Amino acid sequence: MSAVMIGVDPHKGSHTAVALAGDEISLGKMRVRASVEQVGQLLVWAKTWPKRTWAIENASGLGYLLAQRLVAAGERVLDVQPKLVSRVRLLDSGDINKNDPNDARSVAVAALRSKELPEVAKEDHAAVMKIWVRRRRQLTRQRTRVANALHAVLCELVEGGLSKEISPTKAAKLLDGIEPSGAVETARKDFACELLEDLRQLDQKLKDVRRRLSEVVEASGSSTTKIFGVGPIVAAMTLGITRDVRRFSSSDRFAAYSGTAPIEVSSGPNKVYRLSRRGNRQLNHAIHMAAVTQIRNRDSEGRAYYDRKIAEGMSGKSALRALKRRVSDALYAAMVADARRAGLIVERGPGGQVGNDSVTSVAGFTPRRPALRRSHSRTRANSTTTPRPARRGRRRIKSAAP
Repeated sequence: MSAVMIGVDPHKGSHTAVALAGDEISLGKMRVRASVEQVGQLLVWAKTWPKRTWAIENASGLGYLLAQRLVAAGERVLDVQPKLVSRVRLLDSGDINKNDPNDARSVAVAALRSKELPEVAKEDHAAVMKIWVRRRRQLTRQRTRVANALHAVLCELVEGGLSKEISPTKAAKLLDGIEPSGAVETARKDFACELLEDLRQLDQKLKDVRRRLSEVVEASGSSTTKIFGVGPIVAAMTLGITRDVRRFSSSDRFAAYSGTAPIEVSSGPNKVYRLSRRGNRQLNHAIHMAAVTQIRNRDSEGRAYYDRKIAEGMSGKSALRALKRRVSDALYAAMVADARRAGLIVERGPGGQVGNDSVTSVAGFTPRRPALRRSHSRTRANSTTTPRPARRGRRRIKSAAP
């Protein structure tokens, strides 16, 4: 029997599955309630097709628990992004009514037509990192709100409040010097003291999360922390979001996923590249923090690369983007080297997997394509800029007036 693709449209209370043959002919459908019996019911229904693959829409979201239970049962599960499903639904010439069976069918069709869908695997250190990174992001947002509220109250008690970034030590020192003159000022000072206590608690929770992330990154044995500017938080964000580096066949694919590779907006013979707003923005933020750390340290190789790009005529933002691409390539090389040592990547002839490199130095890693071209960067005109050669071709001669 030929292979069968089973598309699943997951919801909070129920899951709808549709089985398709290789020629996209429907073989059956089933709807189960989201409960502890859901996996058993689906496996009993699908036992007719021994050569089966499950395709779940957004396996890291609503379909997360179902996908992990199926993987634990020994099933092969693919993660289908909602964007692919919406495109299939839009281009479908048949029944395009919006309902769960049609959505599940669109998931299966997208999985059949796509060749590089990520396969869901049993979770490991990367999942733990992602959990604590999410917790840190939540605490950071809460701290920002509390700090803003505290600063607003301090501005009502002292002219100008705190001129620099607020901290519990500075706020406590300022509150100790305030002697309220009435009931209103007393209430404001008490309110500020409560906000200060909340700020201290959040700082302590952030320290605990950082400690947990350091322990998980160290236990994973990742070599990404050897890259200058990549600490436990940046490493945890990178590894947690990337999950399995084998998803990306080259450093170019990883750079496109992180949004550090420029996008092409060419038309005809004109080749133009611009800043990419695509990709995972959290991963892009992690790479940005590593690049900024390198720029702030003048003895780092990343700062030398940044200064060299500035000398070539690039603007500060363009040089930063070029450095971020270097950091992205170095992170990819480190993760590939770790996967090779763990036996997850098997050598395939000389050089192994395309895009692999054991060098983790940001300035020493050389991608196959330039990280940033002048066609998509704003360069300053100076003496070091090489003039563009004149175009070859016939020169139009205006005919003289009779």
